[in-house]
Amino acid sequence: MTDLLSIAELPDGAFAEILALSERTDLGAPLAGKGVALVFQKPSARTRNSTEMAAVQLGAHPIYIQKEEVGLGTRETAEDVARTLACYHAIIAARVMDHRDLVAMAAAVEIPVLNLLSDRDHPLQAFADLLTVKQLLGRLEGVRIAYVGDADNNVARSLAQGCVAVGAELILASPEGYRLADAPAGVRQVADPAEAVAGAEIVYTDVWVSMGQDDEAETRLKAFADYQVNEALLAKANDAYFLHCLPARRGEEVTHAVMESPRSAVWRQAENRMHTARGALAWLAGVR
Repeated sequence: MTDLLSIAELPDGAFAEILALSERTDLGAPLAGKGVALVFQKPSARTRNSTEMAAVQLGAHPIYIQKEEVGLGTRETAEDVARTLACYHAIIAARVMDHRDLVAMAAAVEIPVLNLLSDRDHPLQAFADLLTVKQLLGRLEGVRIAYVGDADNNVARSLAQGCVAVGAELILASPEGYRLADAPAGVRQVADPAEAVAGAEIVYTDVWVSMGQDDEAETRLKAFADYQVNEALLAKANDAYFLHCLPARRGEEVTHAVMESPRSAVWRQAENRMHTARGALAWLAGVR
């Protein structure tokens, strides 16, 4: 039984398999008559809608479970929650605060567990990111991607792991204290955003203040003041496309003009969350 908790833990070749499945619309209904448990300890519009629709497209019945319904780690242990859900469902997909809860759930049951987001990893976002890059540029190997802003987070970590898997070149531009501590070999980190975007075909950013970081907002806004993706910065790139995992705070990490520019692919990227969720669920269901 294989889980999908992080890209780094996938078997060799699995990333390419899931990406290929995500491009297909002829997968049939491998989950017909089966349930998919969607445990949301943290809310999300894109993750809920994309994953529910992906499950339906594979013939499954998705059930959205709010944090109050399970009390993960409080009302019940993560293991007991997983054992209960395994009585009814073919796959457990969970969006959690603590990655260790996902690990505990996966160890407790025989059905697959899919990471919809944790404090460490966001694998489905990286699949959507790189599927979008492939659609825009026709290739992944050798593509130069610049990520500007807070790199010490789950989005940057999974993107870095995905870039290594497909042979893309990733440069992370972040201030000291906000760099990816466990960056894979081959991923370069710099301080200067202009250096990162020079020659880049894709420029990517994320919010500076994420959910649960509001008490750090003032410090973070000061730290990232020079890391905004605006028209001047984008002009230093190689006619690059712009990506953002959303939600965006226009006027902070990115300007309105960049979000609405012809080179912005953020809505295609958002749509691809559904396609890559479908590919991941199909792969976990045994489709190859």
